Amino acid sequence: MSFTNYQVPFAVDERFSKRVAYFSMEFAVHQPLKIYSGGLGFLSGSHLRSAYESRQNLIGIGILWKYGYYDQARNQDQTLQVTWMEKQYSFLEDTGIKFQITIHDHPVWVKAWYLNPETFKSAPLFLLSTDLPENDYVSQTITHRLYDANVATKVAQFILLGVGGAKLVDELGFNPERYHLNEAHGVSSVFYLYKKFGNVEEVRKRLVFTTHTPEEAGNEKHDIHLCQKMSYFCGLSLDEVRKLTGLEGDQFNHSLVALRFARLANGVSRLHGEVSRAMWAKYENICPIISITNSQNWRYWADKQLYRASDESNDTWWDDRKKYLKKRAFEIVADQTGKIYDANVFTIVWARRFAGYKRAELITRDKARFEKLLASKKYPVQIIWAGKPYPMDYPAINDFNNLVHLSRNYKNVAVLVGYELTLSKRMKQAADLWLNNPRVPREASGTSGMTACMNGAVNLSTDDGWIPEFINHGNNGFVVPKADYENMNTQEQDEYDLNKLYEILEKDILPMYYENYDTWRQICKNGMRDVRFQFDAGRMAEEYYELLYK
Repeated sequence: MSFTNYQVPFAVDERFSKRVAYFSMEFAVHQPLKIYSGGLGFLSGSHLRSAYESRQNLIGIGILWKYGYYDQARNQDQTLQVTWMEKQYSFLEDTGIKFQITIHDHPVWVKAWYLNPETFKSAPLFLLSTDLPENDYVSQTITHRLYDANVATKVAQFILLGVGGAKLVDELGFNPERYHLNEAHGVSSVFYLYKKFGNVEEVRKRLVFTTHTPEEAGNEKHDIHLCQKMSYFCGLSLDEVRKLTGLEGDQFNHSLVALRFARLANGVSRLHGEVSRAMWAKYENICPIISITNSQNWRYWADKQLYRASDESNDTWWDDRKKYLKKRAFEIVADQTGKIYDANVFTIVWARRFAGYKRAELITRDKARFEKLLASKKYPVQIIWAGKPYPMDYPAINDFNNLVHLSRNYKNVAVLVGYELTLSKRMKQAADLWLNNPRVPREASGTSGMTACMNGAVNLSTDDGWIPEFINHGNNGFVVPKADYENMNTQEQDEYDLNKLYEILEKDILPMYYENYDTWRQICKNGMRDVRFQFDAGRMAEEYYELLYK
């Protein structure tokens, strides 16, 4: 096919005819394409799938990571081992497009690969690679590892996504009316566009930005002199950069620059929109920040048989199906850990990216209560943990490994590796209860609970991210009531949340599951229904056109 004057290869719905280029460091479109790490990728993958379903005039711009994010394996003692395997993708098409960009005052060749919309039913996706024989070894390594731990490599990756992505769009002749940055990794594109259009207003007219980080410390900053040395600013002098961006000091704040160059930005839940507006309020000249709540693609994630059984009010079928899904997922538990789980036993799952604020091990901190929970004959439970920490996040890796060691003492506690799209779906099918306990208000959205609902699991969560918009306590899920967190220290907050989680679990959830299953099933179904109407990515993809691209 031709990649000159590129157009999306399907008829576009006229409501979504505006041409959009959507930049993201990671896309979790489907398991075989391993170029994602966690929530940001799951979100952009669902966005592309829903953009395809509603026939939007949108293309994705990303990076083809040679070794992916990393492969999660085990050491001899079952603890986490980070391994790097080269990935092969025969389904990607060579666009024949090759061009040069400048990184570190040095020309670097970039090649573009193409994921055809029909391959995985997603919007067209273009992936950039520097892993070419024309480049020296250091330049080749730019696209080796997603979120490389080396600072200079990471800045080079940001230049590739932003400058390389914007240049690719020109090579394609796509001429987008909106450049959408999903997180600030691609903000180097503003300097390319500034040189192309000659003034800030022309850039601002076209640029929109989605922020995913609810605290300032989490927003990427790099030494502005390093960025300059790496050719981040497309040949502009530091004085020009400071004048354009309004930055003072030696730190280049990627998100702040995105907020100053964009015409409009959005947070990824209602609460996150509020937190973001408050967080950035002290800075001048930033664009308005609205909120568009994250969602996940129902067609990809949901178990259709559970939905059919629910629609037909066939409870026997619903129960059989949920048990079957649990049984099938428990094969993975047995395979990885040698533990046999029972589909009739209440199953708690905590599975997502391992990060300190998500508090994976929270329920293990009260040892007496944890032991009592695991030993109960009246209300037996099984627990599964899964998820990937960043390969260099040693506290998170430590949490993971501590849970592995802890799990050796119990037949009904398992920790799994290989947490990617497929295992994620299986874990949601395994769960009766999807446990989500981030420290409020640090979770911008947290979409794993949405896809858990789509597979007949019930959320038990702290009141953060998307949860305040969704959970009606005791009706479609369970939520820890918010306390005066602002006047608590971290330890007090953790203790309060821990106590409340156990209270809800011991007094409400377990007795209901074992003694009043009809009510439990109804809560599952209410969650399935509500999540489908409010949190399917089709709604989100439409809102991006109506609210952000307008």
